[in-house]
Amino acid sequence: MRNELGVPAARNTLRVLQYLGAQRGPVGAATIATSLDLPRSTVYRLLGALEDFGFVLHFPEARRYGIGVAAFELSSGFSRQEPLSRLGRPILAALVDRVGESAHLAVLNGTDVIYLVEERAPRRPTLVTDVGVRLPSHLTASGRALLATLPKTQVRALFPTTESFAHRADADPFSYAKLSRILDTVRDDGYAAEDGDVTEGFASIAVAVRDHAGWPAAGITVTFERSSIPRSDWPQLAETITHYARELSRRIRGAL
Repeated sequence: MRNELGVPAARNTLRVLQYLGAQRGPVGAATIATSLDLPRSTVYRLLGALEDFGFVLHFPEARRYGIGVAAFELSSGFSRQEPLSRLGRPILAALVDRVGESAHLAVLNGTDVIYLVEERAPRRPTLVTDVGVRLPSHLTASGRALLATLPKTQVRALFPTTESFAHRADADPFSYAKLSRILDTVRDDGYAAEDGDVTEGFASIAVAVRDHAGWPAAGITVTFERSSIPRSDWPQLAETITHYARELSRRIRGAL
């Protein structure tokens, strides 16, 4: 089956769709042909077929093409099937078995993270990061891991002013400069951490899971009582989490 899907027409059709989905607005056929190094006649044939099935919209006055409703319906189907939760749950269970601490899977939503899966380790306390809970991304390890994968201009757009940051009464106000320093550390270390920023006495280590295009799809986090794992062991824990994050990334891409 995979050999059949590898035929040039199918691959080029998917390349066109992927390219259109990455643009900020409709683009011309000539631009698509140049960007993908395809003959213009081939691009027109592919666009015509995609338009027939509703995956592409043609804007004749502008002579441009954009993503159609059928592509949006595919996206909605992706959301309905909750693939990240389904794929992530067994991976988190294996991670918890290995490290003996609770773990969770979260996604970025605006300036917040939403928790999709929680796997609690035996005899470990209940955490605030239950399924469906939203928390400010800049305070959480998972949020910091995800924000660190974004272009700095995009992070700035998410937090344009000091008022954009949720503020804890017992903590110093956040600023974009402070967040930038934290994210620089995340990029240097290869993992994110928070120590008492969410719950006093607890710390978390997180690693981002990337999709096929390198964008952050989710964050895997292990949370533990601060006294149970010394800071010197955090890099080793991060390496373990990275192994499972890579496995989830591989599964998201559909790799065997």
